[in-house]
Amino acid sequence: MKRAIYPGSFDPVTYGHIDIIERAADIFDELIVAVLNNKAKSPLFSIDERVNILSEVLKDIHNIRILSYEGLLVDFASECDAHVIVRGLRAVTDFEYELQLAQTNNVLNRSVDTLFLTTSLEYAYLSSSTVREVASYGGDISKFVPEYVQKLTYEKYNAARG
Repeated sequence: MKRAIYPGSFDPVTYGHIDIIERAADIFDELIVAVLNNKAKSPLFSIDERVNILSEVLKDIHNIRILSYEGLLVDFASECDAHVIVRGLRAVTDFEYELQLAQTNNVLNRSVDTLFLTTSLEYAYLSSSTVREVASYGGDISKFVPEYVQKLTYEKYNAARG
């Protein structure tokens, strides 16, 4: 069985993430969507909320599992018996950073390779931080995230306002 991991913070999940997930799920027998629990950041959504959101948004893709992890991605990949890490590239500027990560991961664990998928052009500009910023000002995020994610994102910002 060919198993891969698509890691990310997914705070929140965007159409760009979903595009990569759908395409990677077509390539591999099983895709693990790995939600990073980064204690150094203050995410909008908790780790459990992000896992639950992804479960809802991706419920129609049957060869995926959604798990959370912390620590080194290559260690998590070994625990999951996954030998490929899928990474999305939006622009050339992403490539340098992603290449460094891929090379570092390969030094740490030679049995794990990285596969880069270029983001579809319609999502090349999109990031979770852009979604959070637009939503924080009450802007329209309907072109960036599914309706379910819009609702939850606006609720978070409305609750923060009091």
